[in-house]
Amino acid sequence: MRLLHLYSAVVLTSALASCAAGPPPSEELTRARALVDQADKGLAGRYAAADLQRAHDELSAADAANRNSQYDVARRAAEAAAVDADLATARASEAQALAALDEVKRSNEALRTATSGAADDTVAPALQAYPAAPPPPPPPRDRAPPPDTDSPR
Repeated sequence: MRLLHLYSAVVLTSALASCAAGPPPSEELTRARALVDQADKGLAGRYAAADLQRAHDELSAADAANRNSQYDVARRAAEAAAVDADLATARASEAQALAALDEVKRSNEALRTATSGAADDTVAPALQAYPAAPPPPPPPRDRAPPPDTDSPR
């Protein structure tokens, strides 16, 4: 019977140790919270809502696992939350860049359209206001050719 109690204590201790497996993931949780907060403050909620929601869910799971001393589970969930928050931020940045690119393209097209018609209307009358340049004078005919400087004297 004593052997059975000793064996049970060893199994229970090893089971509890495998759940905790290392120190609490405080650094991972702090990093994940910071990245999720950064994504919340940006436009990730508008452009990458699903990624941001997944990051929030994983962060909640990490907090719950940490409270239950399941440190490995908490660490993995915190790392997954950090990755999804980074992804949400990157997708939001990409969407903002594409929107800015579209705006620049529209502005360039509007300028191109405005200047193509305006150039003909404003440049042509301005050129007509100036008289034509006189023709260049003819070269003189009665001049002697220049002396030959290569011949010895």
